[in-house]
Formats: sequence, C-alpha cells, structure tokens
Amino acid sequence: MAVRRKSRRRRAPGDPPSGAGRLAAAMRRRNGRAHVERERRAALTAGVPYLSLVRAPARPGPIPEALPAHIRVATYNVHRWAGVNGRKATDGTRAGVVIEELGADVVALQEVLRPFEGEDPLVTVADSLRLHLAFVTTRVHKRGELGNAILSRWPITSVFALDLSFTRLERRSALATQFLFGERTLAVVSTHLALVDRTRHRQVRRVLEHPQLQGPVVVLGDLNAWRSSKATRDLERGLGEHHNIDWPASFPSARPMLALDRVYSRGARIASVEAHVSDDARRASDHLPVVAHVELYP
Repeated sequence: MAVRRKSRRRRAPGDPPSGAGRLAAAMRRRNGRAHVERERRAALTAGVPYLSLVRAPARPGPIPEALPAHIRVATYNVHRWAGVNGRKATDGTRAGVVIEELGADVVALQEVLRPFEGEDPLVTVADSLRLHLAFVTTRVHKRGELGNAILSRWPITSVFALDLSFTRLERRSALATQFLFGERTLAVVSTHLALVDRTRHRQVRRVLEHPQLQGPVVVLGDLNAWRSSKATRDLERGLGEHHNIDWPASFPSARPMLALDRVYSRGARIASVEAHVSDDARRASDHLPVVAHVELYP
C-alpha cells in the first residue's frame, strides 16, 4: 500500500514567521541593541572625564541680588543612590530627603550614578528641590555614567571639568562651578580623590594650580584620606588652615569613624563644620554628609 505523504505548504512572502523564525528575529534584535550599547559605552569611555549635564530646575527658586556674606555648603557621597550597603535598587528619594535636610546653598555630590535607562535620580532630586545642577562623568559602566555633581540654589555662571586620572586603573575627576553676583565671584569644586596618597597629592596640586580658580574658592569632596598626608597638607597650605583640630567623622554612616569628607576654602573662612546625622542619613548612603558654614570676606 502506498503511503501518501502530507504536503508541506511553502511559506508565502506575506506570511508571519514561524516560532523558530520569531525567536531568531528576537535574538538578532537583542544582539543588535547590545552591540549599539557596547559601542555607546566605548565611545563615552574614550572621552572621560567630560561635562555631561548643566541644567536649571523646572521651577527655579528666588535668586539673591548679591553674594551673601554667609553661605551654607555641604559635601555628600551618595553611594550611587543605592543605600548604605550599595545593594538596594537605584533610588534618589532616600538621598533626596537627606539633601533637603541639609538646607545648603550649594551641595557637592560624589559617586553620582546617572542610569542609561529609566528615571535619572539626579535630575529628579534637583527638580524636586528647585536646584540648579552640573554633572561631570568620571567613569562609564554597564549601568550608566558615574561621577561628581553640584547642586545649587543659584544659577551656574560657568562650569568645567578637571581630569584627575593619573593611572588607567583609577579614573578620577573634579567638577568646578562658578557663580557671579555683580562683580563678585565664588568658585565651588566637587571632587572624589584617589585611594593612594601619592596620587591624591598630584590631584590636589592640579586643582590648586588651575588658572580659572581665582577669587574665593570652596573645595568639597570625598578625599579618601583619614589622616594627615601630603594631599591634605597641600590643601591646608593652599586653601587655609582648618579651624578645628579634628575633622568630623563621616564614614561609615552607621558608626562614623573616619573623616573622609572635607571642606576647604580660600578667600573665605570656614566658621563651622559638622557631620549631618539623622535616621535617613544613616540609611541613604555609607557616608554621612558634612556641612559647613562659610564666611565670605567683603
């Protein structure tokens, strides 16, 4: 008896793809997106550090006509918006609450992550608090751009990035902003220095010798130095001796023991400095913010 084989209809050009065809098409699209993302990260990495964002808030707050004689500044390592242990999902709400608690005119931020996808916590925090912002990208990885930022109540007149990378293994930068009030200027620098003292010393020299940093200057950041070193001695000589013998401990936030986060000034006096301690600050990052009152000379 002859067996009749079932005929297989040929696929017409307008027919939808088969299951295997759909899977193959999905794989090609995914691989194509991954290739584009790799190219994007490679292109960005080749240019670091670079000025990534300068932005006014959606609803700016009131602007003083003259530079105040007394200002409140702060420095805060936000630990990629991932909480005290760095394991939580990226969420700027926690750190945003702490930044609002500070009540500072200018806040320098370190370890700021701007994700490639989804909500940008930096922009969200700045808009919710009606603050101007600037951001410099120091390093690029698969999750987004990582770097330093400055949030300010005042419009930013000029801004530039300083490359502080002296080795290929450790990318570092500083972000410098300037504020203009009539004929008076104020420069504020946010930085996150290296782990090795010799490199930190070279980084400090590059900041102090920059020709655009004239007039009153406030340098804030995570110095990664918990004892006297060449870098901190250079800062004290170049930007004035600090008024206290001891810096406030700011790391780790749950039980602060090390004074990693500091404030220095030139052409201005640091009247007081302290770590900001609150329940939210202990949970939002592995660093506590450090706040200083600065008196500007007439």
